[in-house]
Amino acid sequence: MFSVPQSSKSEFLDKARQAREERKGQKEKERAAIIIQALVRRFICRCRLQKQIRKEIDDYFQASETGTSKRNALSIFKIARKLLFIYCQEDKMRFEKLCRAILASMEVENEPKPDILQDNKLVTLYLTMLVTFTDTSTWRIVRGKGEALRPALTRICENIMGHLNQKGFYSILQILLTNGLARSKPSLSKGTLTAIFTLSLRPVIAAHFSENLLRSFLIHIMSVPAIITHLSGLTPEVKTHDLLRKFILFLSREEQCSDICVCLEGSHTLCLLGNLIHLGYLNEKVLEEEANHFVKDLTDMLSYCQRYVSQKKSNLTHWHQVLGWFSQTVDYGLNESMPLVTKQLQHLWGVPVIRTLFSDVLSKKLESQEPTPPPPQPSTSQNNLPVKNLFKRAFQKSASVRNILKPVGGKRVDSAEVQKVCSICVLYQTALSTLTQIRLQILTGLTHLDDLLPKLWAFICELGPQGGLKLFMECLNNDTEESKQLLAMLMLFCDCSRHLITILDDIEVYEEQTSFKIEELVTISSFLNTFVYKMIWDGILENAKGEKLELFHSVHGWLMVLYERDCRRRFTPDDHWLRKDLKPSVLFQELEKGKKRAQLLLQYIPHVIPHKNRVLLFRNIVTKEKESLGLVETSSASPHVTHITIRRSRMLEDGYDQLRRLPVNSIKGVIRVKFVNDLGVDEAGIDQDGVFKEFLEEIIKKVFNPALNLFKTTSGNERLYPSPTSYIHENHLQLFEFVGKMLGKAIYEGIVVDVPFASFFLSQVLGHHHSTFYSSIDELPSLDSEFYKNLTSIKRYDGDVGDLGLTLSYDEDVMGQLVCHELIPGGKTMPVTNENKISYIHLMAHFRMHTQIKEQTAAFIRGFRSIINPEWLHMFSTPEVQRLISGDNAEIDLDDLKKHTVYYGGFHSSHRVIIWLWDILSSDFSAEERAMFLKFVTSCSRPPLLGFAYLKPPFSIRCVEVSDDQDTGDTLGSVLRGFFTIRKREPGGRLPTSSTCFNLLKLPNYSKKSILRDKLRYAISMNTGFELS
Repeated sequence: MFSVPQSSKSEFLDKARQAREERKGQKEKERAAIIIQALVRRFICRCRLQKQIRKEIDDYFQASETGTSKRNALSIFKIARKLLFIYCQEDKMRFEKLCRAILASMEVENEPKPDILQDNKLVTLYLTMLVTFTDTSTWRIVRGKGEALRPALTRICENIMGHLNQKGFYSILQILLTNGLARSKPSLSKGTLTAIFTLSLRPVIAAHFSENLLRSFLIHIMSVPAIITHLSGLTPEVKTHDLLRKFILFLSREEQCSDICVCLEGSHTLCLLGNLIHLGYLNEKVLEEEANHFVKDLTDMLSYCQRYVSQKKSNLTHWHQVLGWFSQTVDYGLNESMPLVTKQLQHLWGVPVIRTLFSDVLSKKLESQEPTPPPPQPSTSQNNLPVKNLFKRAFQKSASVRNILKPVGGKRVDSAEVQKVCSICVLYQTALSTLTQIRLQILTGLTHLDDLLPKLWAFICELGPQGGLKLFMECLNNDTEESKQLLAMLMLFCDCSRHLITILDDIEVYEEQTSFKIEELVTISSFLNTFVYKMIWDGILENAKGEKLELFHSVHGWLMVLYERDCRRRFTPDDHWLRKDLKPSVLFQELEKGKKRAQLLLQYIPHVIPHKNRVLLFRNIVTKEKESLGLVETSSASPHVTHITIRRSRMLEDGYDQLRRLPVNSIKGVIRVKFVNDLGVDEAGIDQDGVFKEFLEEIIKKVFNPALNLFKTTSGNERLYPSPTSYIHENHLQLFEFVGKMLGKAIYEGIVVDVPFASFFLSQVLGHHHSTFYSSIDELPSLDSEFYKNLTSIKRYDGDVGDLGLTLSYDEDVMGQLVCHELIPGGKTMPVTNENKISYIHLMAHFRMHTQIKEQTAAFIRGFRSIINPEWLHMFSTPEVQRLISGDNAEIDLDDLKKHTVYYGGFHSSHRVIIWLWDILSSDFSAEERAMFLKFVTSCSRPPLLGFAYLKPPFSIRCVEVSDDQDTGDTLGSVLRGFFTIRKREPGGRLPTSSTCFNLLKLPNYSKKSILRDKLRYAISMNTGFELS
């Protein structure tokens, strides 16, 4: 009865808990109120104090400015402590006044003065403060009696610098320098720039060039674009303190160099590289002493950049002005300063640095004791130059004539001298493959010294026991670092020499013999030819990658430049390019089996195979294609035949109308021609290729006649090229395409036609003008040798070319009207100067040989290549393609002709008229008359390339009794009379005639040898043949 209910107990506990929580909450509120009150009181107090201090500071500066109060060091110190205690953004003006007051009390000397409007006065002020408080030399207190304080004060300055470094001092200076210098026009004054550099250098000097501070200095200061360029004329500190040597030695350790490159990435690494190169240029002595380390450092840095240089654009690459496509992030803010960085890099291939680095090579003497004048060179058809004067000038140019350089051997490849030269070559080779956008500048710089390349060749000739080829072939099979360096030397030599020979003209190569003597070019070309051949034939190229593949392309590139130069104007002996150890039969067997090395040999150096074997290969390729297209007669099928009817009076028009619409395969196939004479009557005769041959020859003769104005002849040697004014024909481009097809058909069928083309035009047909090493000026003599002489005289003009009054345009008389062609947009208003004269020469040559006839050439090539696959002609040089078109330019082999002659009408090889004929041709006729005889019978003065066995139809001689209009062909009686020399009547009054379409000579049965000789000589000189049987 005394127990408390359960519910009352719970209510009691809840009320007790709530009361406890209320008391706790009240205490929290009281505590929070106290904290808030304290914070507010503190804030108000602080604001009051700050206001008071600011007022005190303002009153101090105001009193100082009005002169009512004199400043002293102690008062400034007290004001500085107070300002720094309360400093925030709104106190900038007070801080500026404080700095000025401090500097005024310090009596600072050499304060940087802003001389560019954009300079920020505050930057100048703060820099002056920092310059002052990081060095005691300008402090008034240490003068005189205060000298004893200097060590302690210097220690204070060092502490200040240490504090600055901890707070990211170098990073801020880098931002300041980059913003001020990385632009087309710097915005930092000379004084400001000097102050910044002095400030950045002081901690490094104070720390005695410690590695940590050197690292920071290189990363933040030396990577600022072209900073050395801006400083080089301002502060002597750039050259003092032996900075370059310290930088070189610091970077010579691979891990430190790698660390710097990784921190900087591509663009800034390039800027550091430029500054180091510029320092090297300014400190020639240090560069000479530390050449090995300097070369290694630059090579490592370039190699780092090279890892990210890409050959093509992709989603992962960015465009860089110097490096090309680059797979690291590119700082486009540096773009404006890249021309200055490029200028710094150019010192690396400038003459002073090259002379310093290649001193071991350039110190070599090449001259012989007694100078002798150069032997006279035979003048060629393309170069009718004043040779006498050129020899005189070439002789005067050099005081002595040097020995011919040939491989001799004798120098150990592991010697320090060889290792040094190799490492320098590796540096330049790395620069060529990394700095892709200025590659040509590098090559031009390396070839500027006339004696560097011949002396480097002399150095190469001395390497190894025998010198030359054997050593480098061994290097190809070794994968050692030493081998790679030796191959890099060869690669650099090839790249530079190829560039040099490409830019030299014929006078400089053949007469003046700039850099290389002709005999050395023969030796070098033999070395290159063998090297490339062995790389291919020994299977090295098949598996080559990376550096070996690049080496092959370098060596092969120079080899082909020399070969093409030799094709234009011969300087090598006969059979120089052939490989005697290569059997054509073995090569052709491997080609049949699809062996890779045989295919590569044919692709890269077909000239090592004799020309006739290549022509045989070409004919086999054509035959195989004919078989695959079903154009060859077989036991099971006959090829499709296209029949066309041609009026003799309108041969070109009818041929063009009927053949231009035909599909390409039909033109490649059998075409039968039916001629209609002037009376509209079909001519007698069955076309078994002979009539089509005549039709093709006549068509080609008409279209290449300069009177038609589709083609013109060059001045001098009268060779054909498209006429720039062919547009007078309404359908001239379609005609050019048709002509291309007809010439292609002649080559396809092996029909030789007497059409001499200008070599520059044939080069374009073969696609040589797309080559990187093609030079328009080299081909110009084949168009106009006089024009070439005039242009090259501008190149050699010693005075001011501007005095000649030339502009970048070409004036031409076109059908009585003077037409001005601009070589570049606005060219007629741009004068030719000494700076742009080389460009003018090349632009002019390109215009005359390419631009003027661009459309005509393109149409001709389009038609020609529809019949002849351009890959088939890659195995021939330009002169060899001319021989493919017009036959061999060698002497006619009468024994070969006799062996492959077919006789009709009773004639036979022992017939007295035939014996007389061969005797007259061999003994009485000159070489020119023999050529006229061949042209009389076959319409071409040159023999077929592969000999008369390949003449289609075969060369034939037929005995005739009556004139051509009464001739009804051979009968039994006429054959017997011819065989037994029985004449119906004396044919003494009749002349020999011919049917060129059948390669047939129609010869009367003369009674005397003298009559045969006189009649034949008269017939061939009057050209009375060309009649159809």
